[in-house]
Amino acid sequence: MNDLGNNREQWGSRLGFILAAMGSAVGLGNIWRFSYVTGENGGAAFLLVYILCILLIGIPILMAEFTIGRRAQSDAVGAFEKLAPGKPWVAAGYMGVASAFIILSFYAVVAGWAVYYFVQYVLGNLSAPPEDGYAGFFVGFISNSTQPLFWQFLFMVLTVGIVFVGVKKGIEKANKILMPLLAILVIILAVYSLSLDGASEGVAFLFSPDWSKLLDPEVYLAALGQAFFSLSLGMGALITYGSYLKKEHKLPGAAVGVAGLDTIFAIIAGLMIFPAVFAFGVAPDEGAGLAFIILPEIFGDMALGQLYGILFFFLLSAAALSSAVSLLEVAVAFFIRKFDWSRKKASIIIGGIIFLLGIPASLGNGVWSHISFFGQPDIIDSMDFIASKIFLPLGGMIIALFIGWGWKKADALEHSDFGDTTLGNLWLFVLKFVAPVLIVIVFVAGLL
Repeated sequence: MNDLGNNREQWGSRLGFILAAMGSAVGLGNIWRFSYVTGENGGAAFLLVYILCILLIGIPILMAEFTIGRRAQSDAVGAFEKLAPGKPWVAAGYMGVASAFIILSFYAVVAGWAVYYFVQYVLGNLSAPPEDGYAGFFVGFISNSTQPLFWQFLFMVLTVGIVFVGVKKGIEKANKILMPLLAILVIILAVYSLSLDGASEGVAFLFSPDWSKLLDPEVYLAALGQAFFSLSLGMGALITYGSYLKKEHKLPGAAVGVAGLDTIFAIIAGLMIFPAVFAFGVAPDEGAGLAFIILPEIFGDMALGQLYGILFFFLLSAAALSSAVSLLEVAVAFFIRKFDWSRKKASIIIGGIIFLLGIPASLGNGVWSHISFFGQPDIIDSMDFIASKIFLPLGGMIIALFIGWGWKKADALEHSDFGDTTLGNLWLFVLKFVAPVLIVIVFVAGLL
């Protein structure tokens, strides 16, 4: 029994919670997605808008999710059922659980690719250009009907294994190892990248804004969308993680710490990728193929390229794992409460279902490449569209509106640890008016 008088699992320490929340935030979104979205949207101008989105929208909603979770001491659905019984606010919780199923099913496919590339670099199979080139190698691998499924399955086994063990011994312990290791790796790779001839162009791209880019509305939409994706907002992970917090753990410092460290990680990842991209004369807006086609080509021309490839794809795989664990925990926590399942039973069953849901996403690059929905090019993009463009923004907006309008002001200020202060009232103002309006703009633009 814990200090709140129930048998719910809790974090062993505040540091463990912050590292786990960071693990949820730091993933493919910070390394793979951040790099190509930044490249597609003009570099420094996008970075500036992205940081503003983190400050104005990301941290307030992050605080809202932590507050709801810690107060309710329940999963993403149970939290709203407990705090607002019989009210429609619970829709945010169900969207979070649905998002966890959808996102992790295709996320595991891409993460499996990263694990496969890591193993290929370790074996030396990518130390020199493959016969059909790096692009041909990548396309040949992902279009294979069976090979990617093995690596997807292996990744899901690792994810299930961590969640299976529990909050303190599994999730917290894994993130206490992964997060410092990822920080060290990304710094080492960034320092090496900065030492390359021509790296200064990459630094300028990331930190010297082209102010004309600020006139492009797409930059703002991309920045807010990236903030949601990177911080894991609206998917229930932060509510779930917040529910394992003790009452004495203060929330504002934790929220700023998680958002700040997540943003710093993304910037350092940019310093790892863009100097190398510019040093070898590659365009920075190469899109999603940047990690699996362009970077291996660059590694092939580098001194110590094989070692760089090993470290980079280990970094990518480990970052994906820390985020995947939080996604699985959202669904597992819900089924543990709803059906009174044991953690072990819920982890295995839900992990198995998510793996099966991901099979079409994998086959969508090969034998099912002709299938897609919502005007998207393939099944992965179709699934990403449902989760990232519909469920996450709507879930985030409902969370903001719940704190701003659906909860008593005094309760929201008390349970957030802000109290009736200027900062607390500013937080509520943002959640009442600013965040919902901006989210609606991004939501509508994403559907057009």
